[in-house]
Amino acid sequence: MSIRRAMPDIRSETMAESREFYGLMGFEEVMNLGWVMTLASPSNPTAQVTFMTHDETATVVPDMSVEVDDVDAVHARMVDNGAEIVHPLRDEDWGVRRFFVRDPNGRVVNVVSHE
Repeated sequence: MSIRRAMPDIRSETMAESREFYGLMGFEEVMNLGWVMTLASPSNPTAQVTFMTHDETATVVPDMSVEVDDVDAVHARMVDNGAEIVHPLRDEDWGVRRFFVRDPNGRVVNVVSHE
């Protein structure tokens, strides 16, 4: 199992302003679905930050996302160890398979694999 990237997810009602602000540091928009926008460094594409007004299929906005190569294996490991699954493992219309889990600090982590 390997981690491909980890990034903060920030709840935001100021998407355009956030894009402009982080653009001053060199981030560029790489994905925008209206309710979720990801900015990345052009020189290091795994250096990313995501902004969300809400989550399209979940009742909570996650605090961070971790992309893994095998989301099913991570999900099974979390369930076997009694972790609190906040959003069930599912395939999403935008091409990812993911679930949310609560960490020991109460933070919600979106664990995701791209299909």
